[in-house]
Amino acid sequence: MDRLVIFDTTLRDGEQSPGASMTKEEKLRIALQLERLGVDVMEAGFAASSNGDFEAIHQIARHVKDSTVCSLSRANLRDIERAGEAIRPANRGRIHTFIATSPLHMEMKLRMTPDQVYERAIDAVKACRAYTDDIEFSAEDAYRSDPAFLYRICEAVINAGATTINIPDTVGYATPELYGAFLRDLRENVPNSDKAIWSVHCHNDLGMAVANSLAGVKLGGARQIECTINGLGERAGNCSLEEVVMAVRTRRDYFDLETGIDTKQIVPTSKLVSTITGFPIQPNKAIVGANAFAHASGIHQDGILKSRETYEIMRAEDVGWTQNKLVLGKLSGRNAFKQRVKELGIPVETETELNAAFMRFKDLADRKSEIFDEDIQALFTGSEIGMQKDAFEFVSLRQQSEPGEQPTATVVWNEEGEERSSTASGNGPVDAVFQAIEAVAQSGAELQLYNVSAITGGTESQGEVTVRLARGGRVVNGVGADPDIVAASAKAYLNALSKLSTEAPCNPQHTI
Repeated sequence: MDRLVIFDTTLRDGEQSPGASMTKEEKLRIALQLERLGVDVMEAGFAASSNGDFEAIHQIARHVKDSTVCSLSRANLRDIERAGEAIRPANRGRIHTFIATSPLHMEMKLRMTPDQVYERAIDAVKACRAYTDDIEFSAEDAYRSDPAFLYRICEAVINAGATTINIPDTVGYATPELYGAFLRDLRENVPNSDKAIWSVHCHNDLGMAVANSLAGVKLGGARQIECTINGLGERAGNCSLEEVVMAVRTRRDYFDLETGIDTKQIVPTSKLVSTITGFPIQPNKAIVGANAFAHASGIHQDGILKSRETYEIMRAEDVGWTQNKLVLGKLSGRNAFKQRVKELGIPVETETELNAAFMRFKDLADRKSEIFDEDIQALFTGSEIGMQKDAFEFVSLRQQSEPGEQPTATVVWNEEGEERSSTASGNGPVDAVFQAIEAVAQSGAELQLYNVSAITGGTESQGEVTVRLARGGRVVNGVGADPDIVAASAKAYLNALSKLSTEAPCNPQHTI
């Protein structure tokens, strides 16, 4: 069977989701998990956008051994030089250079003629060859471009050294049949099309990113799909990695393709990305949603009990789901905890990090009688998964709420090593907590999102809270988990303040 290249852009295009910005440590953590997942190429960032992104790519390039590490680059020498330097330590490095090719983008955004764009694209690919032989060229807004111009520019960049040609549906305008036909037409009319791998990069504005990507593969002959974990991405998101991989695997009879993905790592990767970015996974999300393999209908339950194949086309364990079972308790020792962490595929870099997680586990076990796999995974979420301590760290909480009385809360936290304490009232317990923190922090941030989800079932479940704050054009997500929802809310708010307190990234947003 043909091999389908999986190009993951969670760390670059996925990070363009409002509030999804990540630290260098968080990016490395996700990159190492993507390597375990088996992605062929990971787009680690956009090196020219900021020093932070450059350093993150450089660090990932040093640590990742089995996947190709890629940096995005506009079609100019400065961007290409930064990308080339960023990927230099990689075993396998790629530069992904792009320029817009649609009449609308060329005229209104670039202020360039088609001939100028054509020459710029060729020069960019040639410049990339000074750093790597693995060069990807993307024609931004390709689906709304003139096909004749695309024939010309694709032929030229392949001759110049491009080894992958990406045809993005940048604004999610395509439909499956038309997009597949569009790609097939390009390949048939570009004389040297067989000299490069053709790639699809589809956005989900009309909810068709996965369908369009698969049509580009089946009908258009593409052999690379660009996608993100959980479909993360700006606006409505990108093509979902877990959905395209499992579609190709489940319908092998139709696609006749294989990937190098270890599907049992899909759920752990999904949960890691969700907790780092603060974007919860909707329960009915395909493959990785909590309800993806749940059956409530009596007819469905009866069928499943008789034969799982009656209502399930995939096995939950094949994508990394495990049964909710009691695995550890307050009497469990460090070795048992370490073994379960290893079984769950949670990467722990140092003994210090493991010891800190074990102490959090013992604290949780004193408050919660049943410890599930999801609880253990939650110990490594938010600020606790990185190597850099938060500027604002939760210490304790005392709150009072009675019917007919305004709730009050006293919050204690560490701020840059100094203990702070504040008491305030609010419209509810959570509002009182936020008011107490803001009375001292005075961040001036606007609360844009407050979301609560249960990590496991039952009344003892830990609550996971996501808080989104905006200030001065920056948007960040904070995450906190605790059996006490109000305490989880305080942790999430402080985690978001920590992200706001870091130096704002100089990161112009570019999408293809």
